[in-house]
Amino acid sequence: MGKGIRYSDEFKQEAVNQVAVHGYSVNDVAERLGISTKTLYGWLKKFSKPTKAREEEQDLRAENARLKRELKRVEQERNLLKEAAVFFAGESKNGTGS
Repeated sequence: MGKGIRYSDEFKQEAVNQVAVHGYSVNDVAERLGISTKTLYGWLKKFSKPTKAREEEQDLRAENARLKRELKRVEQERNLLKEAAVFFAGESKNGTGS
């Protein structure tokens, strides 16, 4: 199943402006542009926010993803150190018993 037509952000913003700024109804704009009302409502949700707010949200999502990657790496390092501690503790007991 195809993903459909890809629209530019400028096209989406202009569609949102027709509803938010010019006062046209979602149904009218969607019909005129040949898109579904569901698609236009999604664009309204995303593009009706000021550009600065959208950029800040994007930055927060990127930072969140970076922190999740870092947490995963640190957890792997911690688990490796735990395994090494158990191994060396066993070696230490074996070495002192002889």
